[in-house]
Amino acid sequence: MKTRNAEPPALDGIDRRILAELQANGRITNVELAERAGISAPPCLRRVRRLEEAGVIHGYHAELDPARLGWPITFFAIVGLDSQKEAVLTAFERMVSDWPEVRECHMIRGGGDFLLRLVARDTTHENQLTERLTGAPQVSQVRTLQTIRTSRDLAGVPL
Repeated sequence: MKTRNAEPPALDGIDRRILAELQANGRITNVELAERAGISAPPCLRRVRRLEEAGVIHGYHAELDPARLGWPITFFAIVGLDSQKEAVLTAFERMVSDWPEVRECHMIRGGGDFLLRLVARDTTHENQLTERLTGAPQVSQVRTLQTIRTSRDLAGVPL
């Protein structure tokens, strides 16, 4: 799963069925996956390995309930930096990559430099994280948005 080609592989209908099934349930057995894709198990496994090697499949993970694990608050932060020089952008990305509470970091355009998704144990923790962001080098602006309710949170992409 480490090789990533510049050109995405050509995907046929069977590949797309395999990807849709794996996206819905990464723990599905190869035999069940093959049955749902309409092929036998050995070629199914070969296709999955080809998709992994091509970088289409990045990995497999369990979806956890943050609140049950002590992380009931999800919030977003739009962060503006003093400069858009590559060294400043990279330094910011490196800094937040060390924060376990930062679950996503996206460089954006149109209203900030980065959009972060963070989790917090409580509002005090959320405020501490916000203060860490506002006090970070080169950070000129932080706007936070707390999640009240999530009605849709889909992993992956439409297939």
